[in-house]
Amino acid sequence: MDENKRILLSDEFIRGDYFTKFPGGGLELGEGTRDCLRREFKEETCLDVIAGDHIYTTDYLQQSAFNPNDQIISIYYFVQAEDLSKLQVKIKLFDFEQHQISDPNGQSEVLRWIEWNALTEDAVSLPIDKIVVRMLKEKYH
Repeated sequence: MDENKRILLSDEFIRGDYFTKFPGGGLELGEGTRDCLRREFKEETCLDVIAGDHIYTTDYLQQSAFNPNDQIISIYYFVQAEDLSKLQVKIKLFDFEQHQISDPNGQSEVLRWIEWNALTEDAVSLPIDKIVVRMLKEKYH
């Protein structure tokens, strides 16, 4: 990976806690994984993306942090967007407007770029994302 590359991260406020993760979301019934990826990116970023190579799929039990009865299966792909002009990003970690975090039971999200050289396991919150960062750094060091 080119060291001048940037990685898009999602800083999220969910039910009173702060998380940094890779952008993404849940698969809808009848939807393929690449279709889900395109839909989620469109919903969360207003970007049309091309789903690239598969990076990783969880191969172990990961219980949901929000519902102990749910298991999480995460599927990671590289994505590319041709036009980033619509993308709204922040510069600082957890750079929320006050109204975005005023409801302790609410949920909000802001996006920001991180430089490839600054991407570490500590830059993300979720255990699965940490594994993916490690894999990416080992493969594209």
